[in-house]
Amino acid sequence: MRSLLFCIGLLCIISATKAQSDFIGSWKGKIAAFNLTIVINISEKDGKLSASMDSPDQNAKNIPCDQVVVNGNSISISVSVIGANFNGNLSADKKTIEGKFNQGGGSFDLVVGKGELAAPKEKPQTPIPPFSYRSEDVEYDNTEKTVHLAGTLTYPSSGSNFPAAILITGSGQQDRDENLFGHKPFAVIADKLTKLGFAVLRVDDRGVGKSTGEVEKATSADFVKDVITSLEYLKSRQEIDNNKIGLIGHSEGGLIASIAAAERKDINFMILLAGPGINGAELLAEQAEQILLKNGVSKDAVAAYTPLYKKMIQISVQETDSLSIAMKAYKAMADWKKNTPLAYQKEIGLDSKEGSDAIMKNLVSGFSAPWMKYFLKSEPSIFIEQVSAKVLALNGEKDIQVIAHSNTDGIRKALQKSKSPSYEVKILPGLNHLFQKCKQCSVNEYATLEETFSEDALAEMAQWLQKNVLQ
Repeated sequence: MRSLLFCIGLLCIISATKAQSDFIGSWKGKIAAFNLTIVINISEKDGKLSASMDSPDQNAKNIPCDQVVVNGNSISISVSVIGANFNGNLSADKKTIEGKFNQGGGSFDLVVGKGELAAPKEKPQTPIPPFSYRSEDVEYDNTEKTVHLAGTLTYPSSGSNFPAAILITGSGQQDRDENLFGHKPFAVIADKLTKLGFAVLRVDDRGVGKSTGEVEKATSADFVKDVITSLEYLKSRQEIDNNKIGLIGHSEGGLIASIAAAERKDINFMILLAGPGINGAELLAEQAEQILLKNGVSKDAVAAYTPLYKKMIQISVQETDSLSIAMKAYKAMADWKKNTPLAYQKEIGLDSKEGSDAIMKNLVSGFSAPWMKYFLKSEPSIFIEQVSAKVLALNGEKDIQVIAHSNTDGIRKALQKSKSPSYEVKILPGLNHLFQKCKQCSVNEYATLEETFSEDALAEMAQWLQKNVLQ
């Protein structure tokens, strides 16, 4: 979800109290825990420092930052959209900045220096042209002309009246291939389904590639409108069978697909790939617990921290005024620290005032963002119950972002109340949130795996589509 580093989006304009020429330049390094490259490009204009933060391994550029404090040789950058910050110190030779990247209760070493880093190599499953089917770059607008979408439409090289699928990315601004750590899962899925006989439309999210539109205040409800725009575009194409158009959503994309399928009865089928089936706040709390455990935090420390985390969510959801949120959050933190053993505080990174202030600020700002507030309040079951499309819901057994058993239980119960003529809910053994066969099954491992998308998961999708759509 958006609370995680691999899910992050665009533009970073950093204002500084004083321009520091030593910080100007392109700074690059890796968060070793994630094997994730971070690039911070800093320049000066009108006495202020401006910068863009990129993650080349994810094909993510211009991550939005909202505050920087420069004091001598130290720099502190706040990235509230993902609830994170970076605090670093410039080395004596002014060639590196050494510091900590803090996010969601975790603190990770990050050293950035000036120089070039090698571009990530293509993963083995990434489809390489020439293709055996047609691949067409397409662009279209919403009715109001406020959103311009660009994507790739693939369809068989011969024949007509093709069933079609729209691929919907997970949280954070992503390109049409859902590019993460050099993996391009949507390109892999599109290749598989197009060879099966489908037309497949995959689209750059707002603010990515050639797609435009409001991003900062946008929520899942806005992204539903983008999916409807894509649906209407497909229905305008003579190659498409308008009676067999479906949605395939990954992670938050599954929530978006469920909302769209509840609204539109002309959606024939829906595939949820780790799509939410339970309340957003509940899902995020489960996610935080599992990620901390995978990062080596003890069960007792996680159990002590979880009530505070849930309290932060509750405050952010219930309060509308930022000052009230901050005051109640800091009081909750103070009360928690009084009643929590120092050893547990240290494991989470909340033992020092500096650490607790940084994490608190990031949690409050992250939970208060429009997208996050909408997600935390979301009740996917309400929409799934209204779906009349055929549904396949898949979850990786080892998924620590959308926990398989609680999530699929929620989906199954909702589908039992729906008007879906045919549905199937499956947990696929050994797969993580990206549907990779994992070993450690941590977020850190995503980038290290060569597999982009499990062949077993692709086969499940293909078999279900052949039975429920092609026949």
